[in-house]
Amino acid sequence: MPTLSMRPGRHMRRIDKKSHARALLCIFAGAVVLGGTAVAAAPPAFRLMSPDLPPGKLIREEFVANDFGCHGTNHSPALKWSGAPAATKSFAVTMYDPYKPPQSGWWHWVVYDLPATTDELPRQAGAAGGAGLPSGARQGTPDGDAPQPHYYGPCPDQGDPPHHYVITVYALSVDHLDVPASATAADVDYIISGKMIAKANITRLYQRPSTGGN
Repeated sequence: MPTLSMRPGRHMRRIDKKSHARALLCIFAGAVVLGGTAVAAAPPAFRLMSPDLPPGKLIREEFVANDFGCHGTNHSPALKWSGAPAATKSFAVTMYDPYKPPQSGWWHWVVYDLPATTDELPRQAGAAGGAGLPSGARQGTPDGDAPQPHYYGPCPDQGDPPHHYVITVYALSVDHLDVPASATAADVDYIISGKMIAKANITRLYQRPSTGGN
């Protein structure tokens, strides 16, 4: 009888060990599934790039202003972006030089009311008249003496250190911005900031040659 009474105990211990192993396996599998789900659910990064403005290189003369001693062709560079939030209803794009003076820096390009389906702007989209922009998109007037809304390329003073030109694409929570006709580029930027849900940017440098012109 003592021998028989011991056998169920050993059998139960074997069952307990198997149950414990199964439980650990289930916990481990659940952690893997949850971990995989978390990774898969992570939203893609909102990114901006330009095939015309490679990293680590000065802005080419094609995208430089043709004014005030600069002799570029004043073409706006091609831009492409990806990973915008699903809630995006429109986009805006700006190009800004924070160099001082002037105290507020210098706005070179402002585009807004770009449809939410937009994921790129072709080269020269910033021409006066906006023919290269998607339907409904609008351009603001840049700083300086530009007579109408369009892209105004870099043209820093001779002898300045390289200027840093920040190009930013904004994902906005509205499909249209209420911008007064008299709004400055800084005014439009302020309105954009109030509707922004995400942004991505790149920074590229330009310096005027010290001798020999452009």
